[in-house]
Amino acid sequence: MTNQTDLPCVPEMKLELVPIPVSDVDRAKEFYEKIGFTDVHDTQLTSDLRVVQFTPPGSACAIVFGTGMGPINEMQPGSVKGLHLVVKDINQARDAMIAREVDASEIQDIGGVKYVWFTDPDGNLWGLQQWPEGFKR
Repeated sequence: MTNQTDLPCVPEMKLELVPIPVSDVDRAKEFYEKIGFTDVHDTQLTSDLRVVQFTPPGSACAIVFGTGMGPINEMQPGSVKGLHLVVKDINQARDAMIAREVDASEIQDIGGVKYVWFTDPDGNLWGLQQWPEGFKR
């Protein structure tokens, strides 16, 4: 086994893009616009290659879907489960989803951490998550 002190330092890494497998790019684009994702980039690079990118409000990490994107399009639509969107106020976030006609679950409290679940039109599962007040990460 390698001694950890002998290994080079791992440089800073930032998660900035998560692929979401969808079956209908326009339907997915409409859904993510409806729920308030912004900073939309919809680029048709070739007749086969279309890249759509969105960013959740307040996030530094975006999602991407499209056509002609190689292995990303080989993923089964609806197979992404449990992506978390951390919010300050779970009630406000849930109310915003309901107002946008999203089928959001009731609030679940699991040891002080609160969750609301919803899916996109393909069944990709998203969770709104609120940490307990005063929780430090």
